[in-house]
Amino acid sequence: MIVDCAVYTDGVRRPGELALEAALEAAREPGSFTWIGLLEPPPSEFLAVRKEFDLHHLAVEDAVHAHQRPKLEVYGGDLFVVLKTARYVEDDERVEFAEIQAFVGENYIVTVRHGTASALADVRTMLEDDPAHLIHGPTAVLHAIVDRVVDDYEPVIAGLDNDMREIEVEVFSADPVRGRDPSKRIYQLKREVLDFHRHTKPLLEALDRLQTGSIRLCVPELCSYFRDVADHLLKVVGEIEHFADLLSDALDANLAQVAVRQNDDMRKISAWVAVGAFPTVVGAVYGMNFEHMPELGTRYGYPVVLVLTVVACFVLYRRFKRVGWL
Repeated sequence: MIVDCAVYTDGVRRPGELALEAALEAAREPGSFTWIGLLEPPPSEFLAVRKEFDLHHLAVEDAVHAHQRPKLEVYGGDLFVVLKTARYVEDDERVEFAEIQAFVGENYIVTVRHGTASALADVRTMLEDDPAHLIHGPTAVLHAIVDRVVDDYEPVIAGLDNDMREIEVEVFSADPVRGRDPSKRIYQLKREVLDFHRHTKPLLEALDRLQTGSIRLCVPELCSYFRDVADHLLKVVGEIEHFADLLSDALDANLAQVAVRQNDDMRKISAWVAVGAFPTVVGAVYGMNFEHMPELGTRYGYPVVLVLTVVACFVLYRRFKRVGWL
């Protein structure tokens, strides 16, 4: 579905509606370019766009099927850029990803969105309010889109950071909740972090090519803008890698805590078994029904044996309590 189709001349949008067939023709005028926005277009509709702008068939195939990694490819003099957008879902503690693809030529840019991607309507409005930036052509639009996608990573980082703090409290709590093992939560969060890393780090390579001016379409005036976005993305990737390391440490610490709690439980069980073993042995001896029992010749034989048994159990209990087994 075509969301918007407009021609810009000297950084200013031309008024009125523009048909797809007339988009390229209008953009051929000096200082003009066209920007077409598509949302999950069917193959038949995208075929018309491909014919209009003579897009490379390999890039078109990637755009139709989506699910590509972030990348920048050069086909002749044109660019094909894939971006991964991210949105943090608080209720499920997961990161939801979508995709934006951009075909960038000398006098056109075609953006294709798949899924719940970062909204480009705001980006278009912002650019139309800044003709001095938009006058640099389609690459200026590409910069604005990449900048918005990277900016939208910040709320995701904040959400993951909050989850990390909760996990740290849960793992290292002095009084952990019995029967509650955070291992599953740690593993699921680490999986989200690794997916986030996989969808962001490859973009660094693309930005490096754009900020150095090694690509013909990237005008020198925009190199510093792409450099600023690359610095921002580098910080995001660093945070993600830091999260991955912390989650690995948290998982190891949690396993160690589980092992310690299991050892504590085993010591308690062993201590109670030892305390109960003494009266068990005494009872077993009396259960043999010997003909001549030592206490039969005295009036207080049985009470003395019972008192000695209780005292021995109490001494064992105090001993285990003192060494921390009970």
